[in-house]
Amino acid sequence: MGYKCTRCKQKVEVDYEYTGIRCPYCGHRILVKERPTTIKRIKAD
Repeated sequence: MGYKCTRCKQKVEVDYEYTGIRCPYCGHRILVKERPTTIKRIKAD
């Protein structure tokens, strides 16, 4: 699953067993889940 660091804006792959939740580039602990850029449209009846 892809995450993005809120401090350095780097894309991060999280390995929960090895490093826990921490940015390997700057050490920041707040990461946000990357969302897809596509928009789902559902037709309403």
